[in-house]
Amino acid sequence: MAGLLFPLAGGFGVVSNRAASTVENVSSELLDGTVPAVTTMTDATGDPIAYIYDQRRFPVGYDDIAPDMIRAIISIEDRRFLQHDGVDWKGTIRAALKNSSSGEVQQGASTLDQQYIKNYQLLVLARTEADRQAAVADTPARKLREVRMALTMEKSLEDQAQRDENLSHAQAKQEAKKVIVSRYLNIVPFGNGAYGVEAAARTYFNKHAKDLTVGEAAMLAGMVQSSSALDPYTNSQAVIARRNTVLDKMIENFPARTAELTAAKNAPLGVIPEPQTLPQGCIAAKGAGYFCDYALQYLSDAGLSSDQISRGGYTIRTTLDPRVQNSVQKAAQSVAGPHLDGIANVINILRPYSKDHPSHDLLAMVSSRNYGLNQGNDETVQPEPFSMVGDGAGSIFKIFTTAAAMEKGMGISATLQVPPTLAVKGMGSSDGAYGCPPDYYCVKNAGNYAPAMSVTQALATSPNTAFVKLIQQTGVPAAVDMAVRLGMRSYAKAGTAGDGDMSLADYFKKYNLGSFTLGPTAVNALELSNVAATLSSHGMWCPPNPIISITQPKRDRFGNIVNGPDGKPVVGATVPVNSPKCEQVIDPALADTLANALSKDDQAGGTSAGSAGAVGWNLPLSAKTGTTETHRSSAFLAFTNNLAGASYIYGDSTTPSGICTSPLRQCGEGNLYGGLEPARAWYAGVLPVANSFGPTALPPTTPRYVNGGANAQVPDVNGMTVDDATAKIRAAGFKVETNTVQGSAAAGTVVSTSPSTSAIPGATITLNVSDGSTAPRSTAPTPPTLPNLLPGGGTSPPTTIQIPGVGPIVIPGN
Repeated sequence: MAGLLFPLAGGFGVVSNRAASTVENVSSELLDGTVPAVTTMTDATGDPIAYIYDQRRFPVGYDDIAPDMIRAIISIEDRRFLQHDGVDWKGTIRAALKNSSSGEVQQGASTLDQQYIKNYQLLVLARTEADRQAAVADTPARKLREVRMALTMEKSLEDQAQRDENLSHAQAKQEAKKVIVSRYLNIVPFGNGAYGVEAAARTYFNKHAKDLTVGEAAMLAGMVQSSSALDPYTNSQAVIARRNTVLDKMIENFPARTAELTAAKNAPLGVIPEPQTLPQGCIAAKGAGYFCDYALQYLSDAGLSSDQISRGGYTIRTTLDPRVQNSVQKAAQSVAGPHLDGIANVINILRPYSKDHPSHDLLAMVSSRNYGLNQGNDETVQPEPFSMVGDGAGSIFKIFTTAAAMEKGMGISATLQVPPTLAVKGMGSSDGAYGCPPDYYCVKNAGNYAPAMSVTQALATSPNTAFVKLIQQTGVPAAVDMAVRLGMRSYAKAGTAGDGDMSLADYFKKYNLGSFTLGPTAVNALELSNVAATLSSHGMWCPPNPIISITQPKRDRFGNIVNGPDGKPVVGATVPVNSPKCEQVIDPALADTLANALSKDDQAGGTSAGSAGAVGWNLPLSAKTGTTETHRSSAFLAFTNNLAGASYIYGDSTTPSGICTSPLRQCGEGNLYGGLEPARAWYAGVLPVANSFGPTALPPTTPRYVNGGANAQVPDVNGMTVDDATAKIRAAGFKVETNTVQGSAAAGTVVSTSPSTSAIPGATITLNVSDGSTAPRSTAPTPPTLPNLLPGGGTSPPTTIQIPGVGPIVIPGN
C-alpha cells in the first residue's frame, strides 16, 4: 500500500507516526497562521483614503463565520474532517487505488489540513515562480511533505490548546479543528480578486461572512473547486449546479434540514449586480494620492517595506487633515488649473513642533495637477510636491544668509548697506557681462532703494545687493550649512550637484558662490515647507511626518483576527516607526527673532502685500517671497505659530519656459513673482483654517538677536598660509574653520575670510583657502549673477549657464 501511495517514499511508517518529532517540517509562519491582508490608510479623522494590498483578504475568526459556511465547506471538501488527525487515510487509500487502476490521477483525497498547507505555501510563503511551482507540484515528494505537515500541525494546535486553556484531549481537538477550518476559509481564493471567505462574502453578497445564508454559503463552498471557472457573473449555470451539489452533500449530512436545503437548491444565486471590489493603492486616493505616496516612502525609509505594508493588514492613521487638505487643494487649483499647460502649483502645510505634538505633522500635500494615470487628461503620479523640481526658490534663500549672520552676531536692527551695484571677487564670476570686471561677481539693483535699511526692511523688500554683500561678510559655507540645518536636507545628498558624487551644498561651498543667497537651483517643495516649520518650531527641525500611528489587528491565541461588535477588527499592537529624531538646529531665541524680522512681507511695501490684501489676510505672519531668473519658478514661504508651509509654482514640462501672471501661462521672458500667485494660493488656502489649531500670534524677540553682539575686528589674513592665518585669527579671540575654494592663488593660501570685517568675539571665522588651480569653465563653471534691471529688486536679464551634469540653470533676483 505504501508503494501505491508514495512510490518514492522511504516507508509508510515514517508518515503515520504522529508521535514523531516533526515540528521542524512545519514553518513557524504556518503554525502562526498569519496571512496577507488589506492595509488601510486613513486620514487623521480615521476615514479611509487608500487600501494597500497584494491579496484582498480580511481574515476573520471562527465565530465570525456563519456556521452553515463551516458545514458547507466540510461537506463538500472533507466530510471526515472532524474524525481524522489531519490525514484521511481511508479516503487516501481509496483514491490511491482508484488512481492506480485508472492509470491517471482522478481523486486527490486531500483534507482541509492538506489543502490549507498547499494554499499557504502557494499564497503566503512563495516569493518566486519556482516557489509557486513547488507548492503545487503533482509529485509524491510534495504530497508526502503535506501529509507530514498536516499531522504535525493538528498535533501542535491540540497541544497548544491543552497547554494554554487546560483542556481535555477531546476539547483541545475540537479547538484545533475550529482553527484549521477557519484558517482554510481565510486563505483560499474565491475569484474576482477575493481571498478568504470574508472578502468573498463582501464581493458577491455585500455582507459579512457571519451573515451568509445557507444557499450563499453553499455557493462559495462550491466555488473553491475552481474559482476562475466557477464565476457567477460569467458562468452562472455551472455555479448553480455546483452549489446544488454542495447542498446535496449537506442533505446527506443533515437529513433533518432536507426541506430547507432543497428549497435553497431552487433559489437564485442572489449575488449583487456586479462584484464589489476595493480600490488598490494610492491611485485610488485621488487628491490625497501624493500624500499617500509620500507616506509609503516615509515608512520605507523608516524600515517598513512596501511588501510588509501590502501584506500586513495594518491600519495606518496619517496626519492628513481633510479641512486643511481640501482648503489648500482648492486654492492651488484656483491659481493654476489642473489642465494648465506646463505649469504646476505645489503646496505643503505642516503643523509646527510643540509639547503636545512633538513632530512636524504634515497636514496637507497638494498639487494643482490631478493625481492619476491619464496623461491625456493632464494627470500625473510624479512626486511633484516632495521631489527636487523647478528652477529654484529665489530670494527665499536670503533667509539662510540672514540666519547665519544672526548666529554670528548680527541683530535684525542692524543696518545693511544697499548699493545700487555690487562687484565682489572670489564669489563667482559674471564673465564680464554688463561691464563687470573679469573674475568678479556683479549684481545691480534697479529702482529707488534707500542706500541703507534694517534687516527687517531688507527682508520685506528684498534688494539683491544687500544680501550678496551680507553673504560675503557671513560666508557662503555658513549660509549653505544653515539651509541644510533648517530643512534643505537634499542639498547635502551626494550626487545632487550633477558633478560626480558632489552634493549641491559642497558645490556652492567649493566654488564659494555668492549666488547661493539668491536660490538658483531646484528645490524640494516639502523641504522648503519644512524650513518654515523649523522656524515656526523655535528652531526645532523634525522630518515632515505623515504618520500618527500604525496598528495591527488584535489576534486570538491561534492567530485569528478578533472583531468587535461593529464587525471591524479590534485594534491590537502598535507598530513602531523608526524615523529620524527631531533636532534643535538653531537657538530658539534666534528663530523667534527671525520670525519677527520676516513679519512685514504682507504689510504695505512688502512683496506679498497685494496678495494678502486680495484674500483678506489680517493675521500675524512671517513670510518671504522668491523668484528665479526668467521667472521659470516662483515661491512663497510663510508660517504662523500654528501652520507653516510653502507654495511653489514651476514649469513641470520637459521644456519649461518663463511664466507670466494674471492668468498663469507659459510665455517668453515671464513676469511671475513669488508675491503674486504663489502667495495668493498660500493665503487663500490657509486663511480658512488658520485659527483651527489655536490663536495666531508672533513669538517674542530677544534683545541679543535684535541688537546683535558687540563686534570685534577680524584680522586681515589674505595671502597667508592656513597655519599662520589660523594663529592670527585665534589670537584675536575667534574660532576657525577652513573651506577649500577654487582659485588661482597658490594652494593652501587664504584668499578671503567670512566674515571679512567684524564679528562677535568667539564667533567662527571661515578661511577660504585656494586649491591652487582654477578649473576650466567647461568643467567647473562658476554661476554668475548679472545686474538686476527690474524695479523692486527684480531679477537679472535672462542668462543661462551650465553646471556639469545638471544642465542649464539661472540666477534669480527677488
